[in-house]
Amino acid sequence: MKYLLTLLLVTFIGLSSPLAQAQQLDLQQAKAQLSEAKEQGLVGEKADGYLGVVESTEATEQIVKKINEARRKEYTRIANENDIAVADVELVAGKRAIELTKSGLYINVDGEWRKKP
Repeated sequence: MKYLLTLLLVTFIGLSSPLAQAQQLDLQQAKAQLSEAKEQGLVGEKADGYLGVVESTEATEQIVKKINEARRKEYTRIANENDIAVADVELVAGKRAIELTKSGLYINVDGEWRKKP
């Protein structure tokens, strides 16, 4: 019985972290987990307006994929509404995302992941 309780407790603790879950994420779940992934140094912002994977796990890959899909859709909508290139929207968004990134979190500078000073 003691073994069973220990196993259940370990299983519960292991699954309590949102990033430990390997299930398919929807966009809302990905958004909810993004801050934690950034704080853990798993995900960072890139100058092209998209997230990048700093340390690959199944969960971080899913977070980045879902949020980047939503960003791409929004950048395309903004570009179409303003009759400008999507690439221009991406660059402005990337610059702003890096500016807003808190000190100590990862940003991609010249192709390298660095902690923002």
